[in-house]
Amino acid sequence: MPTKEQVLDSLEPVLVPATKRSVVGMNLVRDVNVSDGRVDITLASTGLVQGALDWISDRAKEAIKRISGVREVVVQYTDAKAKDLNRVDSVLAVMSGKGGVGKSLVSGLVAVALRRQGYEVGILDADITGPSIPRMFGLKVSPTGNESGLMPVTSKSGIEVMSINLLLPSEDEAVVWRGPLIARAITQFWEEVLWGKLDYLIVDLPPGTADAPLTVMQQIPISGLIVVSTPQDLTTMVVRKAVKMAREMDKQILGVVENMSYLYVPEIDKKIEIFGKSRGEEMAHAAGAPLLGKLPIDPELARLCDEGDIERYDSAVYDSFTHDLTKALAAGKKGASDKKKGGRGVRA
Repeated sequence: MPTKEQVLDSLEPVLVPATKRSVVGMNLVRDVNVSDGRVDITLASTGLVQGALDWISDRAKEAIKRISGVREVVVQYTDAKAKDLNRVDSVLAVMSGKGGVGKSLVSGLVAVALRRQGYEVGILDADITGPSIPRMFGLKVSPTGNESGLMPVTSKSGIEVMSINLLLPSEDEAVVWRGPLIARAITQFWEEVLWGKLDYLIVDLPPGTADAPLTVMQQIPISGLIVVSTPQDLTTMVVRKAVKMAREMDKQILGVVENMSYLYVPEIDKKIEIFGKSRGEEMAHAAGAPLLGKLPIDPELARLCDEGDIERYDSAVYDSFTHDLTKALAAGKKGASDKKKGGRGVRA
């Protein structure tokens, strides 16, 4: 007799049209019953338009009928809220008290690095008034959905993205909202978008320490923070405010990235520190976290971001950054696990 595991395995190739991820990966499979050669499967209809419902149902039946011993397949749908279906293992927020330091760039690079390692990754663009993630990834398709949830848009390499720019009539449309509306939009991106099963969700925070970052830290279970800075003394002063905010909110800082650290001129084989002497180690010490990398001003990276091809970026510096990022995430998970065990011991 067919088993439930066989049925779930057969559904892995059945993709949700809007995201190009499987119904299993999007956590839409709610129930599977197998009896006397009949398979009854219940799927969540969250975020699915009518055409997608019919398409998924037909593909699911075809896939399950290929299992030996299956003579009949019945597919039905049930309502479910997106937040009840989402299973995100780790939420990483990229922050800096200062604007213009490259938080979105670092968010994109972190997401690409993790995706290349085979993880399921999403990006929540919380910079409501200055969103740039869709442009970096070349995304122009509007999200689809229904009253129970909204589907994220998927990048070329399979990174899920939700940004206010994907919902606007044009990407240069201004979002003129007060703080409470911005905070509400961020909360909706977390609760009403169907992220499904993700290993990592990267949250690209806006600058400052006011409403938007506060909303993220209070409403979203942040696993750790990555702090972005640049060499200027003015920037490091403002970034220290963000570090203090993170500590006051009891959020773990996983690492520090110094962006625009230098410009490498290959013709003379020299690094030029355009914005002054590096302060990366100083910022890492202040944050009590490792320095994940000193990212240069790279014309090739700028070009790829402008063309929507950040996922094609590669360099020796980026490889080193990826290596250090992976180490920091592993250390962060171990630290969180140890803290949780310690907490249980105290309560016991």
